[in-house]
Amino acid sequence: MREHEVIIIGGGPGGLTAGMYSARAELDTLLLEKLMPGGQIANTELVEDYPGFESITGQELAQKMEKHARKFGLKIEFDSANKIKLDGKFKIIQGDNDTYRTKAVIVATGGQPRLLGVPGEKEFAGHGVSYCAICDGAFFKGEVIAVVGGGDAAVEEGMFLTKYGTRVYIIHRRDQLRAQKIIQKRAFANAKVEFIWDSAVTRVIGQDKIESIDIKNLKTNQVQNLKVGALFPFIGFVPNSDIFDFEVKKDAGGYIITNENMQTNVAGLYAIGDVRKQLCKQVTNAVGDGTTAAVAADKYLETWND
Repeated sequence: MREHEVIIIGGGPGGLTAGMYSARAELDTLLLEKLMPGGQIANTELVEDYPGFESITGQELAQKMEKHARKFGLKIEFDSANKIKLDGKFKIIQGDNDTYRTKAVIVATGGQPRLLGVPGEKEFAGHGVSYCAICDGAFFKGEVIAVVGGGDAAVEEGMFLTKYGTRVYIIHRRDQLRAQKIIQKRAFANAKVEFIWDSAVTRVIGQDKIESIDIKNLKTNQVQNLKVGALFPFIGFVPNSDIFDFEVKKDAGGYIITNENMQTNVAGLYAIGDVRKQLCKQVTNAVGDGTTAAVAADKYLETWND
C-alpha cells in the first residue's frame, strides 16, 4: 500500500491546478488519472475564454498545465480510482494497479455525457454515434451530421463539425438555445448550420452504420425521418460520483455538495470541478475550485494531530 499526504483523483484542469498548489506547498501529493492529463478539455479543439489565452487548443492548454504542475513536484500515476474507503481519519483508495492511503483526498473525477436513451443509440456507438466531435468528426467528412442539444457544448461542437459535414443539423427540444449569446451569434451566421426546434431524436436507424434518425416534434407529435451519416448528442452530463464506500452528500443529480472551501460532509474529503454542485462548468471554475481545495487541504493537514 502506497502512502501520500494528499491524493487527487482526476487530471483535468481542476485536478492539475490542485496538484500544482499542493505540491508547491511541499506536500507529498499524488494525482491519479486513468487516461491522460487534461480531462474533457483535451477533447476541445479551441479554448478562447481562458484568461490570458485569446486562443489556444484544449490539448495545448492541458499540456501546459501538466508541465507547470510537474515543475513543482506533482507526481502523476496512471491508475483508476475504483473505490474510496475510510480508515479512521485516513482515506483508502483502491485502484486497478495499487492501493493508496492518504490523509486528504481531492475528487476531480468530472463526469461523462448523458445518453439519449433511444433505440439504436448504443448499437451504433462507434458506428456513427459519437460524443466527441474533435475525436471523431474527421471520420464523417462529406456526410450530413446531426447534433442534439442547445447548450454551449452542442452549439460549439456543431460549428466545429461544419469543417467536415456538408450540413450540420442542431436538434433542440426547445425553441431557443441555452448557449452563450456570442456562440449563438456565430452559429446563426454559419450557412452550414440548420436548427430543428422543439424536437427530440426518438430512434437511430441503420445497418452496419447509422443511416438516419427519427425526430419527433414535441409540440405537434409529428415524426420525420432525417438522413444522416453521424449523430453527436450533447444533452448533459452525469457526474462520476459513485466511488465512495461511505455516505457523501449529493444533490438529486448526483453532484457532490461542498462548502465554500470545497469540503464535503467528510473531513479531509474535497470535491472540485464538474463533479460538484455549482452554477456552471467552465475551465475557470475548475481551476478556482482546485486552488481552494488545495489550500483547504493544506490547512486541514496542519490540524491533523490536534
